[in-house]
Amino acid sequence: MLMIISPSKTQNFDPPPAIDYTVPTQAAQTQILAKQLRQYSPEDLGKLMKISPKLSDLNWQRYQDFQDSFTQENAKQALLAFRGDVYNGIEVETYSQDDFAFAQAHLRILSGLYGLLKPLDLIQPYRLEMGTKLQTDKGKTLYDFWGAQITDALNTDLDAHTPLINLASGEYFKAVQPQQLKGKVLNIAFKENKNGTYKVIGIHAKRARGLMVNYAIHNRIAEPEGLQGFDVERYQFNPSLSQETEWVFCRG
Repeated sequence: MLMIISPSKTQNFDPPPAIDYTVPTQAAQTQILAKQLRQYSPEDLGKLMKISPKLSDLNWQRYQDFQDSFTQENAKQALLAFRGDVYNGIEVETYSQDDFAFAQAHLRILSGLYGLLKPLDLIQPYRLEMGTKLQTDKGKTLYDFWGAQITDALNTDLDAHTPLINLASGEYFKAVQPQQLKGKVLNIAFKENKNGTYKVIGIHAKRARGLMVNYAIHNRIAEPEGLQGFDVERYQFNPSLSQETEWVFCRG
């Protein structure tokens, strides 16, 4: 199986541990976007991304500093750089070399700037959400820009017997074309008991996605059925709420 998750706006570029790294396969496309964004003023970036003046200045400087090559001096492995709710559930500080190797084979990260990332791909600091309405020569949005490229990249790791485990948000999964994938898609939902009704609560669901990724990596789960044993932080598989294409995990 191959799991996919969303990136995070929160990032940490403190020096990483001495582990292997790879380079994003869609770096040429990344450079096209970075070059375009480098032409924006801080005010224009603020309007485009709907962010504060402080964040506009920060991200303007990031794109001014963006380099053509990815090195350990200007970049960091994606799984180590991203922080936030999903990544707080992924205990990378405890990972062994074998854990990182398993993650590299079974996890992908969707990104507005980088397309599809492997966990050990080097990334430079950035902000560009997939839902951003950035006009390019391919259309009015990043979905237009990436087109089938992310799906094609996923297909290099998929076949009819390799399901795609969707742990990404709706905004990011929209960049994937499920009907063009070689493997079937299995969506995962996490729900909380609120007054007797199970509901998706965004902040809890984000953390749970990371917890499931962490569970799969630590337990070397390579087949979807193994995920049904996920019991971290009181979540349990709920077969009565689940369907063939969507598995639901509940707590409370």
